[in-house]
Amino acid sequence: MADPVKVRLCFHDRCFDGAASSAVFYRFFRERIHPGAEFHFSGMTHQARHPFPESLFDGDENAIVDFKYSSSPRVTWWFDHHQSAFLTPADAENFRQDRGGHKFYNPDYKSCTKLLADVTSTQFGFDAKPLAELIHWGDIIDGAQYPTPESAVAMAEPATQLALVIEAAPEEGLPAKIIPDLSVLSLAEMIKLPIVAKHLGPLLEKHHQSIELLRQRIDVRGGVIYFDITDLDMDGYNKFIPYMLYPAARYTVSVLASPARAKISIGSNPWNPDAAEDNLASLAEKYGGGGHPRVAAISLDPNDVQRAKQVAQEIAEKLRD
Repeated sequence: MADPVKVRLCFHDRCFDGAASSAVFYRFFRERIHPGAEFHFSGMTHQARHPFPESLFDGDENAIVDFKYSSSPRVTWWFDHHQSAFLTPADAENFRQDRGGHKFYNPDYKSCTKLLADVTSTQFGFDAKPLAELIHWGDIIDGAQYPTPESAVAMAEPATQLALVIEAAPEEGLPAKIIPDLSVLSLAEMIKLPIVAKHLGPLLEKHHQSIELLRQRIDVRGGVIYFDITDLDMDGYNKFIPYMLYPAARYTVSVLASPARAKISIGSNPWNPDAAEDNLASLAEKYGGGGHPRVAAISLDPNDVQRAKQVAQEIAEKLRD
């Protein structure tokens, strides 16, 4: 009996869209391409250096979803929707020249989950209907398509609670561990899994505390919210809290630090039409970062905290102007 096909699936780590698009790809691949394929997952984090060591692509098939392009000839599948998908012009040209028919890019999509579901349904005959709930919430969460900032911050839905655990649980490699379950279970069932449930209570409590913490730290001038939490043990926060506290603001610029990186986050208020004027991905690209027109980030080495603060303040001033 032949060994099963080994698939290395690289995905955007600690991101609901990264995990959800991985679950869609996992189910699609095992139903339509290689039944019984053996999957190995690698969560990818945006860093100051090139994210893909060649040794990473050790599968018979190597896939990347919701993350930057790699021109490695060992990569056989790729799906992404970020404006800043290509690290270099050579990578973009490599993608344009590809004739394999398994690499897809469309920055008009709100989520990679929806992109992947649409492509695999129309081009490969995959039945994505059983994953409709996951695809729906992937689009809402990654596209910031909540009706109000309060609804985005409330964490009342199983989807938003699962997103909190995926993004903030301290357990190493948790998103990769739950992708197979995410491909078959409802979101209400997902948050009851022991691996998820054990983190949810403490994270919800920490989330509610962060609302008051950010209220104390935020400085609002010229329609731009700015705060520095590099001195705190926070690797992230709910990015809609600032707009719930200051609904008239157009943009948020924040800087935080973790053992892995110093990070500048830039976001626009989804509920303020004036916040669509600036392309934040293009702004972040000038500093080595990237993302989407409405939300972007820049990652520096963890020992570059002072530089991160300087860049964050510079960007905040540009957006005020």
